[in-house]
Amino acid sequence: MDAYDSPAPRDTLCPVTRRTLIVLAAIVVLLFLVAPPLRAPGPAEFYIEPMTGMRLVALEPGTFAMGSPATESGRGGDETRHPVTLTRKVYIGQHEVTQAEWKQVMGANPSQFTECARCPVETVDFFQVSAFLSSLNAGNAAMRYRLPTEAEWEYACRAGTTTAFSTGRSISTEQANYDGRFPYSGGSGGSGGGTRGKTAPAGSYPPNAWGVFDMHGNIWEWTGDWYGEYGAGPVIDPAGAAKGRARVIRGGSWRFDANSMRCALRYAHAPQDKGPSLGFRIVAEPIQSTNRR
Repeated sequence: MDAYDSPAPRDTLCPVTRRTLIVLAAIVVLLFLVAPPLRAPGPAEFYIEPMTGMRLVALEPGTFAMGSPATESGRGGDETRHPVTLTRKVYIGQHEVTQAEWKQVMGANPSQFTECARCPVETVDFFQVSAFLSSLNAGNAAMRYRLPTEAEWEYACRAGTTTAFSTGRSISTEQANYDGRFPYSGGSGGSGGGTRGKTAPAGSYPPNAWGVFDMHGNIWEWTGDWYGEYGAGPVIDPAGAAKGRARVIRGGSWRFDANSMRCALRYAHAPQDKGPSLGFRIVAEPIQSTNRR
């Protein structure tokens, strides 16, 4: 008998090893039977816009107090505090739209401070911003891009806080880009670079608690709302006045004082206005959410 005719080798596993394997197999079966079924992960906490790579962070539904208390220093008469509930999850730009991102979509850079591609695009009016959004929306079946509503903007700016700024009762030039010669409510402007006198690159200052940068200062930001008076009662998913002559802008800028950056402060410009301290950030809303309107 040669090697090819030799009998099959005997099983060399000892009884202990075989029993161990049987026990392990039984455990695996038991875990499969009692474990909860696997579920697909929930919605992402961020979204990447495919054309430019802009990163947007999730803005979860919630209720907050919009406006300011009567005791807040610098308060305007149009900041009536009232409960607002936002029912739809959307994604808001982690940064203001930059010059590089604008140029990638629109082909040219209208900004005054053109030496800084990572700085926010500015000197854009409401109609130019609408054209930018239309270009992003062309052919996109998953998301609709738009400006934030005034309520969404303040909700994102506050990031769960109720103070004048997301940073607390005051703010300094270490925390935002504004004219530090004019601090808030008699406070100190800070020593972190003083007054820049121009826009700063995206991400130059710390984000708020929800990971959003430059909600205070750098540039004013267009919202999608017509300017109008608040009511005192609770509202759900408000979208501003039905019509008007000026659009709400928010956030203050590099050339304005600290008070202009308060979470509740409201300012407005005619849609055709533009300047080197006025830009925007975007919101992305899942298409299925827009179909519910």
